[in-house]
Amino acid sequence: MKRAFVFLTVLILLAALAGGLGYFQFVVKPQMIRQFIAQAEPPPTTVAVAPAQADSWTPRLPAIGSFRAFQGVEVAPQIGGVVVAVKVRSGQDVEKGAPLFEIDNFVEQAELKSNLAVLKNADLALERQSQLTRSGNTTKASFDAAEAARDQAAAAVERVRAVVTQKQIAAPFAGRLGIRKIDLGQYVSPGTTLITLQQLDPIYVDFPAPEKWLDRLKPGQEIEVTVDSHPGRVFRGKVETVDARVSPESRNVLLRGVLENKDKALLPGMFANVVVDAGEPKEVVTAPRTAVTYSLYGDSVFVAVPAPPPDGSAQAAAAADDRPMKLERRFVRVGEAREDRIAILDGVRPGELVVTEGQIKTTDGALARVTRDTALTPPPARPKE
Repeated sequence: MKRAFVFLTVLILLAALAGGLGYFQFVVKPQMIRQFIAQAEPPPTTVAVAPAQADSWTPRLPAIGSFRAFQGVEVAPQIGGVVVAVKVRSGQDVEKGAPLFEIDNFVEQAELKSNLAVLKNADLALERQSQLTRSGNTTKASFDAAEAARDQAAAAVERVRAVVTQKQIAAPFAGRLGIRKIDLGQYVSPGTTLITLQQLDPIYVDFPAPEKWLDRLKPGQEIEVTVDSHPGRVFRGKVETVDARVSPESRNVLLRGVLENKDKALLPGMFANVVVDAGEPKEVVTAPRTAVTYSLYGDSVFVAVPAPPPDGSAQAAAAADDRPMKLERRFVRVGEAREDRIAILDGVRPGELVVTEGQIKTTDGALARVTRDTALTPPPARPKE
């Protein structure tokens, strides 16, 4: 009896031990693992979001161009000689016909006096022949010879006067002079640049455009121009001419715009950032530029959507106003960018919340707390595109 009792007691203890081990293995241990995982899971990250918007954008063509004077020349003499008078200053504004330089014409003046004397004598000879012809005392051939001599002397006078005029160099149009290239008393040969003259108001801007835009470009379209020397200022004008040919080397067509330049702030040769309004306005979905993540596999954005409540009940979802949201990574097709916004052609609908900050610390399907108070403020001066 005693041996049977001991055996039964040992059996009960073994059964209790086996049951305890089984309870720990299949009930307690899974709960401990779940609690450990819950405690080890990082808390939701905080990201900044902004809603995607439906905007109306006019297609715009960005380009890089250069300014060109409405009229611009290098003033040069047609006849060589010594400069005896400089009548202007560098950088001076002059009117049309204003005297600029004078080249010595002493020889021409002497020749002019000689030719005037010859012309006077030829006029007297012609008058005598005319009187003799009326009285019948000379032949018609003598009168014709005297008339030809008079005309030849008059032509010689006009030729010398033309040479004298060519040595009086004047402004061909109103504009601003450049830096003087010669000094008083210097000998200049024909074609030597004395000074530059530029008409600055209005002013041209020449810029190329890809041939694929050719059907959208036409004279009269509005253009906006910015320059580095006047940050923050926008100069507005219109397209004046579209070139009649496409460059076979670059496959670009050259356009010329014209702008008012009353204060002479724009000068020929300056670098210009040009934007052309080309086409009719279109409805597009836009988002902040910081929302787009660029990679070799495609451009993407994170969209914040409501996360399902833990118990799946609608009451829990309504009560948890500050419950984290789920982030979905969507590959998108982007379009034109303007200032701090970019067009999303596919992948995002208007009103959806896109992540603008914090994408680097989250993944697809992760939970995050969203805020609209930490968005970066764009700087007043942005990099050139």
